[in-house]
Amino acid sequence: MNDPLGCARRENGTMATVTKFILLGLSSRLEDQFILFGFFTVFYLTALVGNLLILVMISMDSRLHTPMYFFLGNLSVVDIGYTTSTVPKMLVNYLSQDKSISLPGCLTQMYFFISFGGIECLLLGVMAYDRYAAICHPLRYGVLMSQRACSCLAAAAWAIGLANSAVHLGLMFRLSFCHDNVIRHFFCDIPPLFQLSCSDTRINQIATIAVGGPVAMGSFLVTLVSYIYIVLAIVRIRTKEGRLKAFSTCTSHLATVNLYFGTILFTYVRPNSSYSQEQDRALPVLYGIITPMLNPIIYSLRNKEVKGALQKALGRS
Repeated sequence: MNDPLGCARRENGTMATVTKFILLGLSSRLEDQFILFGFFTVFYLTALVGNLLILVMISMDSRLHTPMYFFLGNLSVVDIGYTTSTVPKMLVNYLSQDKSISLPGCLTQMYFFISFGGIECLLLGVMAYDRYAAICHPLRYGVLMSQRACSCLAAAAWAIGLANSAVHLGLMFRLSFCHDNVIRHFFCDIPPLFQLSCSDTRINQIATIAVGGPVAMGSFLVTLVSYIYIVLAIVRIRTKEGRLKAFSTCTSHLATVNLYFGTILFTYVRPNSSYSQEQDRALPVLYGIITPMLNPIIYSLRNKEVKGALQKALGRS
């Protein structure tokens, strides 16, 4: 039979396995939960509307049918899935007394969150390479970023992201959960599940670093190297105004990239013993909610072409 904590017991009374988890969210205080519900509702709706708007504009305006906006469209799809994999469940929990999630539901949520996170990492690297090709090799840009090349890069990002998450999901099935089932987090993530497991998680931890590490670090290095070359090219711009404008765009982009990759690497690529559910549960808010909300602004809405497409869509031009 099952106890209220979601632990199935054998007939002799010994503990067998956890069948559900309790998601405590970012705070267990009732007054904080109402405030958090309001904030995250706004964040989620902003991310949803902003990314959907980007997709609509790209599909409607032929001027945006370029490699850069093709990848932006992919990024918007990922950001919608990224936030949807965690935020709706969190909002429901803030308004409900029942904050439980079944073990299959927990692992499904983890799979999609890790999948979209990996795809986003790879897309950021691909987008940096696209800008490198456009700025540093403008005469060869049509060849380097042909329609076929863009499709292959996007497909590779999706395939690697999904495969990376599938490895972690498969290894998670080898773990047993037979004691505490309270997750002091707002969603099911790899580190808190490791801490709750009563099995040896060393193989899983090695896989997290060996499989997930190259995805994050590889994409980060591609982004970093691409922007080093981009900055060197910008320095050669003769006009001061042109350099300042270009540096401003690079600075905002790199700030977001550093925020995303820094929190990703800090969360997943480190020993399990240094992870604290209480201290580290706010980090995923940065890369899993705030960044997808800001992406339409940082990557698109500051762009004159997108502003023109928005005005056209709204019938103002």
